[in-house]
Amino acid sequence: MFLETQVMGLRLRNPLMNASGILGDKGELLERLADSGLGAVVSKTITPEPRRGYDPPIILALPSGGVLNAVGLANPGMNALDELLSRIRDRDVPVIVSVGGRTPEEYAAVAGRAEEAGASAVEINLSCPHTEGYGADTASTIDMIRRIVGAVASTISIPVSAKLGWSPQLVSAVSTALSSGASAVTLINVLKAMYIDVYTGRPVLTHGIGGLGGPPVHPVAVASVYMAYRETGADIIGVGGVYDWRSAVELILAGAKAVGIGSMILGRERILVKEITDGMRKWLKEMGLASIKEAVGLAHRR
Repeated sequence: MFLETQVMGLRLRNPLMNASGILGDKGELLERLADSGLGAVVSKTITPEPRRGYDPPIILALPSGGVLNAVGLANPGMNALDELLSRIRDRDVPVIVSVGGRTPEEYAAVAGRAEEAGASAVEINLSCPHTEGYGADTASTIDMIRRIVGAVASTISIPVSAKLGWSPQLVSAVSTALSSGASAVTLINVLKAMYIDVYTGRPVLTHGIGGLGGPPVHPVAVASVYMAYRETGADIIGVGGVYDWRSAVELILAGAKAVGIGSMILGRERILVKEITDGMRKWLKEMGLASIKEAVGLAHRR
């Protein structure tokens, strides 16, 4: 059974990729991801200048399930992109560089450098919920989404995906990103969240507010992909709480052509990728489908 798919013009050997922010800030980590069997690899968000990020603790496994994080967009800056991508240029795996900034011009500058360094596509981070002046802060209005995506799309010739978070304006944001030059959208990012230690009376993460990822956000991601596909028919990379083949297939049935795996991939890349791809092949056979492409958006036709 065939798992090959295409999203925003990129051919992927299977629909799986890591979510931005997971293991993508060093060349050896991107190399590790490329060798794990993923269909594409995604860098951490790269900004014009290096960012140290927040002091630990920055990641917390929650007692109720899921993962809370506030890393602060730590990254080596756009001048490191040549070195960052050099170790996987000879791999037959598309490389998507996540780009961030405080202004449309900064986003465009990082995207331009990513293209020069050999990126296959860029993903515009419009939705990080816990880094002031970046992500959701920068793209807080439909007009800013239009300006940022337009600036990036007009600067580079490689494909562009806009990574958007859940909001009541989700479908409008998706439509705006597409009309401004994005070839695809990535849905969704982590959800703004907090965990307070009941004995200290203080938030556990140094930054206080973080982003909730992992299985608890999966139903939100499925609904977001479903609504966006129903209203726009866009190429979608579905992200949020993928932990096994069923959760990955759910996003594909809702309308995603590719699936990003976040916190659940840490430390078990090869094992999880194999488990999911094996499960997808078995499921396709049971469903009488010849290709994973036939499953995209199938929930809308049943």
